[in-house]
Amino acid sequence: MTSTMALAVRERADFADLLAGLSPEQWDAPTLCAGWTVRQVAAHVISYDALSWRATFSLLARSRFNLNRANALCVAENSSADLVALFRAHARPRGVTTVFGGMIPLLDGLIHQQDVRRPLGLRREIPHDRLSAALRFAFRAPPIEARKRTRGLTVTATDVDFSHGSGPEVRGPGEALLMAIAGRTSALAELTGPGLAALSSR
Repeated sequence: MTSTMALAVRERADFADLLAGLSPEQWDAPTLCAGWTVRQVAAHVISYDALSWRATFSLLARSRFNLNRANALCVAENSSADLVALFRAHARPRGVTTVFGGMIPLLDGLIHQQDVRRPLGLRREIPHDRLSAALRFAFRAPPIEARKRTRGLTVTATDVDFSHGSGPEVRGPGEALLMAIAGRTSALAELTGPGLAALSSR
């Protein structure tokens, strides 16, 4: 069985390849992360890897241990070449994001890659092992708020082996399901089921 870290490494490599092929206009295009361009999302994904544990603690202290403020401080203007180089240099995630093995970099990388791809119209077929793992991990990651959004619902992927919860069902492709439970409303149109109205309202 492939380790979670190995899945995260592959996802990061795919993200780096995507970024390396973008035009200057695409780097400055908006993403599904409100107010963030592709460049800012890329900087967010890779920024913690470049920090030592001491620097990470200092960042958290400056942000009063508020994750949203810490993320905002990490997002700085970087050249596209610098960001791609950072992705390549940290092909294997390191630092604070690895405290749960490869769970955080896999989930964060996969969702944010789709945050970039969807507005740019650059769809892809996500490997099923990564997608299944990310769906499972989403319910263990408090910042995603998947448990809160799907409380009292069953969410079922139609293309990978995944189902979670109990109650009225929401069904659809695993990628759309993951993006929806992570709060990306643009994915809701790809889902169906009696629980969709409840999920949409959250």
